[in-house]
Amino acid sequence: MASATYPFTAIVGMDDMRLGLLLNAVSPSIGGVLVRGEKGTAKSTAVRALSALLPEIDVVVGCRFSCDPAAPDPACPDGPHASAAVEGRPARMVELPVGASEDRLVGALDIERALAEGVKAFEPGLLAEAHRGVLYVDEVNLLHDHLIDSLLDAAAMGAAHVEREGVSVRHASRFLLVGTMNPEEGELRPQLLDRFGLTVEVAASREADERVEVVRRRLAFDEDPAAFTAKWAAEEETLRERIAAARALLPSVRLGDGALRRIAAVCAGFEVDGMRADIVTARTASALAAWAGRTDVLAEDVRQAALLALPHRRRRNPFDAPGMDEDKLDEILNGFEDEDPDPEPEPEGPEGTDGPEGPDDDGPGDGGPGGGGPDGGGQQPPQDGRGPESTPDVPQQRQDPTGSGPASPESPDAPEGAPATGEAAEAPAVAASAPFRTRRLDVPGLGEGADGRRSRARTAHGRTTGSRRPRGTLSRLHLAATVQAAAPHQRARGRSGPGLLVRRDDLREAVREGREGNLVLFVVDASGSMAARKRMSAVKGAVLSLLLDAYQRRDKIGMITFRGADAEVALPPTSSVDAGAARLEKLPTGGRTPLAAGLLRAHEVLRVERLRDPSRRPLLVVVTDGRATGGPEPLQRAARAARLLAGEGTASVVVDCEAGPVRLGLAAELGRELRGPVVTLDELRADSISALVHTVRTTHTRRAA
Repeated sequence: MASATYPFTAIVGMDDMRLGLLLNAVSPSIGGVLVRGEKGTAKSTAVRALSALLPEIDVVVGCRFSCDPAAPDPACPDGPHASAAVEGRPARMVELPVGASEDRLVGALDIERALAEGVKAFEPGLLAEAHRGVLYVDEVNLLHDHLIDSLLDAAAMGAAHVEREGVSVRHASRFLLVGTMNPEEGELRPQLLDRFGLTVEVAASREADERVEVVRRRLAFDEDPAAFTAKWAAEEETLRERIAAARALLPSVRLGDGALRRIAAVCAGFEVDGMRADIVTARTASALAAWAGRTDVLAEDVRQAALLALPHRRRRNPFDAPGMDEDKLDEILNGFEDEDPDPEPEPEGPEGTDGPEGPDDDGPGDGGPGGGGPDGGGQQPPQDGRGPESTPDVPQQRQDPTGSGPASPESPDAPEGAPATGEAAEAPAVAASAPFRTRRLDVPGLGEGADGRRSRARTAHGRTTGSRRPRGTLSRLHLAATVQAAAPHQRARGRSGPGLLVRRDDLREAVREGREGNLVLFVVDASGSMAARKRMSAVKGAVLSLLLDAYQRRDKIGMITFRGADAEVALPPTSSVDAGAARLEKLPTGGRTPLAAGLLRAHEVLRVERLRDPSRRPLLVVVTDGRATGGPEPLQRAARAARLLAGEGTASVVVDCEAGPVRLGLAAELGRELRGPVVTLDELRADSISALVHTVRTTHTRRAA
């Protein structure tokens, strides 16, 4: 017996999410919806509940691609369907798991049969199964980029293509695309965000009564799913009928010049890229009108559509928080009140409709109308290039870099026992300078990690460098190597015709080389010496630039900071670079320089990450001036920690932050112990005219020579 699905109308609150899902159910051409929010906010529950509300569809009996009998796909691999039988069935809800392969998504050809028998033996994938239904991708931000590209291409074109060594299959694939994600685990690239029609932000209610109602309903459902579902059956049927009515009304909705001008003005006013935003907003406004039972698009429909379609299209870099200025939106729309080239009637929806707010406004615990757009949680790190506004200059005197000699009490690295003003005085966090494009730092050798854009690796995509016997299912045929393997055996196999007799043992798969994403672990010196001469603003700007580079190269990142008496993991390894930017923004400075503690903490983090993800190679980026203070022989302990990391083969680079006319060169010594290159802040820039080679690979090559 199939398990019961939680009723859509029983979901408490979450008005924006419910409205976004329902509008896509009315008009799948909107392009799907991306639901962003913290864990435990009923994202998956709502998506699964929606599929039960979709109208039943007619399909051709025996067609694996769910062809519509009224308009069958002429290119259907199971066709033609001229006189096929017809049956009705519910629309499917298909889930794409994070670990799915490309063959599982788009389908796969049997290469062996294609070569030996000349037939297209095609096994459909999830894109075929989801045709005319719902395709749900949980944690869409964790999917590999090439899978997201294939998924969104199919959603945009309404068809899926499979190409394998000259053999091509195409089939229809139109579905309601729903993705969910937790932004804390990493963001989607802006160009991929743009491919989703709508985006909604969800968060658990902070109202006690609403939270109580959520728990009450969930416990009742878990105790007796059948009884709970029966209790909401009438509301579910009413909503199902309303979706069908809105679908039928949608072709009659009139999108006048006045509404189009409003849409164009809003998209231009918010400086969104391209024209997809205008098109999606227009389709969403039309769906809102149909949902309200109207045939005319009103200003309120345009406003609501903009709040759903534009926030995620306004991001310019991964550190920008999504969201919209509603006051600015109202100002743009109000400019059309006095002079409207296409006056529109006041809303006169049929009796019993509740407007565009949502399907269940009178349900217990529901919030207000779903007109509010995402509020864009998180803070954007400063990028204005300014330094600290109120941080006083910290006087410095010469000090023995080992920490064993005398030092002034005013020095930020004064020895133990010195006045508190020198030992632990913490400077407030300073703003980062403007980020810049950095040189690529990569890991030596050839890896086998996840697809990315940093270091050389054997990957599923890239240039072909050789061939090998297939490991498991063959998906990347090396045709020349296969023919070469089969050719010597043709006489023994009794070949008499023009065809090539190919057996399983002859097949060879292509070995391809591309680039992988790495784990970039930052070890940042936040001691008092870094606050001198206001260097920390430039240091933060450099780390912010490296974070942006890691985002573009599909890396995981982590951050360790050291100051005072110890080092701490400010950010455990994650795919969320904006989380790293937020930690960096709030980073204070002051106190001693426990360099050895920072390196040892990095060693421990990397040890754990090797157990979790052994295929992802690490790159250690140490941002420091090389000084080490506190405790006995601080420089010697730091050197031993560096040799420990180098002995395990950890690829490293030292970003030298030392400034001033007199330099001690301690960062260079640290680089020698780590067996990695040393670059200054200026040399880190991609447009630097320095002749230094800034890749870890080159340094290792020179040492080997």
